[in-house]
Amino acid sequence: MADSTVTLVGNLTRDPELRFTTGGRGQANFGLAVSRRYQVNNEWQEQTSFFNVVAWGTLGENAAASLNKGTRIIVTGRLEQRQYETKEGEKRSVVEIIADEIGPSLRWARAEVERIARDGGSGSGSGGSGGGGGASANRAPDPVYGDEEPF
Repeated sequence: MADSTVTLVGNLTRDPELRFTTGGRGQANFGLAVSRRYQVNNEWQEQTSFFNVVAWGTLGENAAASLNKGTRIIVTGRLEQRQYETKEGEKRSVVEIIADEIGPSLRWARAEVERIARDGGSGSGSGGSGGGGGASANRAPDPVYGDEEPF
């Protein structure tokens, strides 16, 4: 399996936009600005790259409830390219980060973690449709903790 895994640290350029599929699965989309400062001939230069991030399931729902424009975060995920057609009929291609993990950057901020219980059937629109619980249904048990939560 040849996934392109990336880890980015940057600031949200817009509030996460949360949508739901017809099956009830959440999807949050937001922009991330990643800046790099470097020195050339004793003069500081800054370069900023912009990325679109997509978070599915409970990760997306929690991101939309927790994050807002300007928040500094860490995102780990994979690169994914998709193609679409504009209303004018032009074909476009975009590379997005499909998030596996999202967390606040604690370099210049503090965060308070609120644990959400995993009850498997009720809550946030999963409705037992087979896909609402995120990737945990398709993932093998952790070799150390099994199906048990680590904390």
